[in-house]
Parts: sequence; C-alpha cells; structure tokens
Amino acid sequence: MNNTRPAGLQPGESASRSPQDGMPKPSDCLEIVQECLNQFKVTRTQLQQIQANLLCSMEQALKRQDSSANSVRMSPTYIGSMPNGTEQGDFLVLELGTKGASLRVLWVTLTDTKEQCVKPKSQEFVIPQEVMLGTGKQLFDFAAHCLSEFLDAHTLKNQYLKLGFNFPFPCHQTGLDRSTLISWTKGFRCSGVEGQDVVQLLREAIQRQKAHCIDVVAMVNDTVGLMMDCKCDSKFCDVGLIVDTGTNACYMEEARHVKALDMDHGCTCISIEWGSFCDEAALRPVLTTFDHALDCESLDPGAQRFEKMIGGLYLGELVRLVLVHFAQHGILFGGCTSPALLSQGSILLEHVIKMEDPATGKAEILTVLQDLGLSPRVSDIEHVQHVCAAVCTRAAQLCAAALAAVLSHLQRSREQQTLHAAVATGGRMLEKHPRFHQTLKEMVMLLVPECDVSFIPSVDDGGWGVAMVTAVAARLATHKRILEDTLAPFQLSFEQLKMVQAQMRTAMIKGLQGEASSLRMLPTYVRATPDGSERGDFLALDLGGTNFRVLLVRVVEGSVQITNQVYSIPEHIAQGSGEQLFDHIVDCIVDFQQSQGLSGHNLPLGFTFSFPCKQLGLDQAILLNWTKGFSASGCEGQDVVNLLREAIKRKQGVELDVVAIVNDTVGTMMSCGYDDPRCEIGLIVGTGTNACYMEELQNVASVEGNSGRMCINMEWGAFGDDGTLGMFLTRFDDCVDQASINPCKQRFEKMISGMYLGEIVRHILLHLTSLGALFRGQMTQGLQTRDIFKTKFLSEIESDSLALRQVRAILENLGLPLTSDDALMVLEVCQAVSRRAAQLCGAGMAAVVEKMRENRGLQELTVSVGVDGTLYKLHPHFSKLVSATVQKLAPHCKVTFLQSEDGSGKGAALVTAVACRLAQRVSV
Repeated sequence: MNNTRPAGLQPGESASRSPQDGMPKPSDCLEIVQECLNQFKVTRTQLQQIQANLLCSMEQALKRQDSSANSVRMSPTYIGSMPNGTEQGDFLVLELGTKGASLRVLWVTLTDTKEQCVKPKSQEFVIPQEVMLGTGKQLFDFAAHCLSEFLDAHTLKNQYLKLGFNFPFPCHQTGLDRSTLISWTKGFRCSGVEGQDVVQLLREAIQRQKAHCIDVVAMVNDTVGLMMDCKCDSKFCDVGLIVDTGTNACYMEEARHVKALDMDHGCTCISIEWGSFCDEAALRPVLTTFDHALDCESLDPGAQRFEKMIGGLYLGELVRLVLVHFAQHGILFGGCTSPALLSQGSILLEHVIKMEDPATGKAEILTVLQDLGLSPRVSDIEHVQHVCAAVCTRAAQLCAAALAAVLSHLQRSREQQTLHAAVATGGRMLEKHPRFHQTLKEMVMLLVPECDVSFIPSVDDGGWGVAMVTAVAARLATHKRILEDTLAPFQLSFEQLKMVQAQMRTAMIKGLQGEASSLRMLPTYVRATPDGSERGDFLALDLGGTNFRVLLVRVVEGSVQITNQVYSIPEHIAQGSGEQLFDHIVDCIVDFQQSQGLSGHNLPLGFTFSFPCKQLGLDQAILLNWTKGFSASGCEGQDVVNLLREAIKRKQGVELDVVAIVNDTVGTMMSCGYDDPRCEIGLIVGTGTNACYMEELQNVASVEGNSGRMCINMEWGAFGDDGTLGMFLTRFDDCVDQASINPCKQRFEKMISGMYLGEIVRHILLHLTSLGALFRGQMTQGLQTRDIFKTKFLSEIESDSLALRQVRAILENLGLPLTSDDALMVLEVCQAVSRRAAQLCGAGMAAVVEKMRENRGLQELTVSVGVDGTLYKLHPHFSKLVSATVQKLAPHCKVTFLQSEDGSGKGAALVTAVACRLAQRVSV
C-alpha cells in the first residue's frame, strides 16, 4: 500500500514560526494546507483508470471469474421486474440500518391512480449501541418489537401483511426472500449473523413476537429500493445510486449475462456492492496516509476501501484526521488539540455537510469547533472549509468514476451508440451536500460523454421503492399462476404423447385397409427411391402457391444440377377457369424452354402438385379440393395430369412427356434419398404439414400386388378430424379452428404448422391480457388483428441469440407496447406452443418409424427422414424437439433427420428419373 506522508510537513518537522506568537506565518499556513490537501486531488487520468478497472472487475464478477475478497461482488437481487403501474395494495416496509443506527417502519398503500402512492405512515426507532454490537437475536428481536409497536400504534390489524425488508449490507442472495449476510458495515457488529439468512432470522423473531401475521416477501437493499422509487418521464430508472453512511449502486442486467443465475432470458437487478472495490493499481495513487490511518482504526481493516473514501460514515473521520494533523503541526488552532478532536467519530457527516454550506458554513464551522473544545481563529475557519471541500470533492469524483463504469457497461451490453439512462439518486451526500451532486454530474459527463444521463432524486430514500418491490413480487406471483394455468394444457406428458402415437398408428392401419380413418393414406405409385444410377436431363414443374417454378434438372454422376425460373400466377387466373390456369402454366414452361435453348426437346417432366389429391397411378392424380387461395373451376374431381396434357395439346408445336405427379412431401423424400439411400420418409413442417413413407405393398388394400413397397402420402394434417385428438385440443385451438376457412378439418395441422401457430399464440395473449396478466390488461388494436402474429415471430422470439430487448422490439413493431415482463411472458407462450407442435410432430413420426420397423420384422430400424418446411428449418429448437420426442417414443429406431434442398423441384425430377430407370429395366 501507499506509505507516503502528507506533502508539506513530514513527521518531526514544524512550520516556520512568526516572531510575534511563535506560530507559522498566515501566508505559510495557507500554502502548507493547500500543499497537503493536494493529496486529495484526483486527475482525470486516475479517474479513467478507476473507471476501467472497476468495469473490468464488474464484468469478471458477472462471469464469476474473480473471487477476490476485494473485488466487486455483482450480487443478483432476484428482482426480475420493474413496476408496470398496475401494482396495488397495502405493504409493510422495514428498513434496518439505512441511516446508520436507526430502524424505520413504513405502511405504504399503492393505488391504481396516476400518483399510485398514498403518503405512507412511518415511524423511526433508534437502535441502541449495545444492540448494534450485541447478538443477532437481540437485533432481530428489537426489529420485530418495533414492527409490532408500529402496527399496534396505527391499529393496523390486517390478518395477512406482506413485508419488504430493506437490509443495506453486503449479502449473497439466492432468492428474493433468501439472503445471507457476507459482512457487517456501517458500525454494526452483531454476532451470529454473518453467514446466516437474515430473512429467516427476521421471520423467526416475528414468530417469537406472536402479535401479527407478517410474510416477509422480499429482501431489498436500500439501493434497489431507491431505483424502484424513482421515475423519469413515467418510466422507472435504469440505475440506483446511494451515497449516505455507505455507498452502493445497482442496475437492471440481462440475466443471460449473469453466470450465477444460469438463465437464458429475463432480467435481474444487480447490486454492485462497489464499496469493496480495492484494485491496487487503480486505488494506490489516490490513497492518502489519512485513508490508511482511517482504515487501520476501523472495525474492518483492509476491507471496504473504496467505500471508506466515499461513504458518509468515513468522510467526517477523514476531515478529523486532517484537522488533528494540522493542529499537531501548529497549522491550526494555535497548535492546540482537544480530547474531543482526538476522539474517533467526533466529526460526523452532518457536520461536514453543514460546514460546506456556502451561506452558513463558516458559522457552522465555528459552532462545531467550539463544541469540540477548540478556539479557532478566522483563518482556521477558512482552512477547515478547504479541508471539507477537498475530502468531499474527491469522494464525488471517485463516485463519478464508479458510476461511469456502470454506464459504460450498460452501453456496451445494450449495444447502443448513445445510452439514454436515468439514475435514481439518494442519500444525504447527494441530497444535502451543497456541491457533491453537481461535481458528480459534471465528472460523469466528462468520463462518459457518449451517455445521456438524467439524475432523478428519490422522494422517500427508497422506502416507497421497497414497498414497490414487494408489490411487484406479489403481482408476478399472481401472473405466474395465471400463466401456468393457461399453458398447462400445452404441457404434454410422456403418456399423452404415447397415446397420440398409438392413435396415429391405428389411423394409419385403417386408412391403408380402406376403412374409415382421418388419415387418407394415399398411394403415390412411387415404388423406389434413388439408387445413384439415375442419369439424364429432366424438366420439373413445382406448383404449390401463387408463385410456381419451372426447373431443368441434370442428374450426372455424383451430383444434381438445377436451373430454375420463378413465374407468378395472377389472382384472376388462380380463381378463374381450369383451362386458363393450365394454359398459363404451359406458356411459362415454353418460355423457360426457350430461355434454356430447349425448344423442340421432349424431356421427361415431373409435376410437383402440392394440393390434396387421390393418385390412381404415377401419372394420374384426382384433385380432391383446392387450398391456398386457388379456386380454378372445372378442376376438383379431375385428373390434373390430364388437364396439363390437354393444355399442352392446345399449344401448337409443344411436346412434353409428363411422367410423374408428386406432392412436395414425396419430393422431399426423393431429394434426400439421392444423397442417403436410407431415406424412406418425407416430412414437411412449414405453412402446412404432411408426411410420407415407404410402406409394404401387401398392406395397401387399394393397390394390387403383394411384393415390393410403395410410398404412401399420409395427408396427416387431417389426423384427428374424427375427434380422436379432442382431449388434446385447447380453447385456443378451437378459436383458431372456428375462424379458419375449413372448420373441424386439418386439426393435426392446425396444432403443428406455421399457418396456425402464430394465431394460437395471439389467442393466448388475448386471454392473458383479459385477465390483466399481460400488457397491463390493455387490449391493443394490433393484438385483436387476426394473423398479425406470424409464426416467423415464434422463431425470432425463441432464438437463443436474441436479447430480451430485441424480443421487445419485435413485439413493439406489431403495435404491442410492453415491458420486459410482458416480453418474457410472450416468450414462454411461444415456447409452450412450439414445444407442443414439435412433440406432436415427433409422436406422429414415432408411429411411422415403429410401423416400418415392425413391418420389416427388425429388432432395430435405421432410417432417415427427409425434411422440408420453414418452421422446421428456421425455428431454433423445433428440429431438436422432434428428434428427441421420436427417440423417446421409438427407442428401437435409429432415426436421422436430413434437411432437404429444393425437395419439391429436385424431388419431382428424381421421381421422374427413378420411373425412367425402372421403365428401362422392364423394357430390357
């Protein structure tokens, strides 16, 4: 540590004396005082070093990389929410030691009015010195007695009282109502408390009183209470700062940055406990011998070094030590001291604040010095004022450096070029000292010029804020129960998923046998997957929406090369006649052939047609019904391949060989099957959902033959249309179904696919809002707008890489102004809905692979699934949940999921290529 002596006077030296009185000359005294006080001057470079080192210590502590006793603690307070203005009720607050040797009890009533808080009832109690230095039991019994006395005096006889406990000492919190005292500060030394849960000690003391039923809901330090106390433009502050007996700060941090919490989402308030900061490199240059003397005489030598340069408990003592030094060297008071001046603690924070007052300070100094038994001269009074100013200015500048570190961290973690932050301030130094606040503000502006900082003074030193924390905790507990009850039907147990698997299996068997079933189990007449020997050029037509593609697919050894062109189908054609629609399609094919130099070439064509069809052959498919906005007349009930061929005939000079019609699910299976011969299943989870797989031909009643296999288009989106899924449907599923264009149909698809998940989420959010658990109970126009909540928002909101503020931005763009609590609740809703969708999809797939395994009489089946669809591909967790569910429900099947690349186009060409290969084999 620094062992320098005060500049200007060394031990054993005395100042030059005037011949008249034997004392230093007045001019010499002023120079010596100024030179000595230069020790308390801190340069901007030194402050920037403290800022940088403290910031580093903070971030290391968040990551739990620094366990040094002298490091910043960064303690989570488990306060995960700011008030949202709806908090109501009566709350009890107990403040212990916030202003030194005192205890305060408050009764706070929160209302739903604009002011929100009725003036609280309060009573202050002085803590006897013997209690402060006695046992923990004495202290907490004293606190419980004060609570009881307060409640009796105010005739508050409520049966159930929620209490917030303000305990401003370094603690390790493991929950909102669980907090272990690390060490006493501020003159308290009660035995048997350090290392103990102070909330539990208070509860036990309250129980010993047996007078009132009090539930200690939250443990809050004074800094956190302060932050929750203050608003800036109707918004609560980002940071809390206290400089009173001690000093500390807190701020709201994203939970994902706090390693101790092991949480991906949400926020938590962090108590910095910066009083313990003692970085040698940063603090050594600014420590004086007076700081070392104060530390040695303190109750905790070597600890809380930063606080001992800033906190009010110590500033008066620093001033006293300097005055003693000057008096002993003949600079002040005629070289005289007094027993009072030599007594530790004789100059208090209140004295320092009053002595620096520009208007009355000199008179106050005279009073204080005379009370200390001194006889000051006029020049002494001026010197004392200089001493107070030097000590307090340094304190304000050091505090500014620490606050600048916090603001720098917030700016960095929030990735904001300019941080707009509101700092709640409290404590006597900030509230009553004439220059401390201004010095702090000016230095913060110098140290973090890129931050726009507002300083908001506390109205009640945090007492109301502690009540607010308690109220917020009560609100969150209520809202959590509402959310859990709402989402409970979406939490599917293993037994329920096994039931879905069994029902799917039963429906598959019935559908294959031609019995009544919600699964159509349509033969596709695709009898084989690619074996790698396919070669040639093929055309593919991919029609599944208002945009369609024409593709040239070249299958060569080891690769598939694709060239494609996108064409649009105008609405008047999609909803016109079938002849118009297919003529337009043929025109586009001809245009593509011309652009590729293929005019006159008769290439085999595969037709991906992603609408419900009943196939009668590889090149025969009866359209059952239009979907996706199409309603072209004269098509339903007709063979769409024949409609295409007739359009080709109407186009003079065009020859096309339509070999196969394929739906997108089969195309996906074939596309992945080219790369992996084990791929015998296709799965689509996008706007809609469907699956196909290779079934033993002997099990397909509608197709002749007992040998070989055939791909079956399950059309599993309709699973459950017969009511088998009734017990799994929620009120929200029913709302979405009734508002759809096909009520009571495609029930499985409406629980899984991208077209519907966003709407399910929206209806849940409407319900939670109606119960007051979301958006402050305020219905917005956006929330009531159908289909405003797209399924892509689920993927974005559930992304692990997004911070909660980015989730808020997504929702606010939808016209949903919300708090971090709302964002977290929306996240949980999205997770529940998408998790259920993935698990249902996995249960269906488990039924498929188990049936294939049993069909083949295998102990273990190894199979691959080709998958396509935006929901499956873009959602951050969907694919893993599907795979995990299949593994759990079908443990004897080793299933690999392969994401398809252009399954609908490439797959159609490969179906055509396989058909050509098989045809050549037959002809040979």
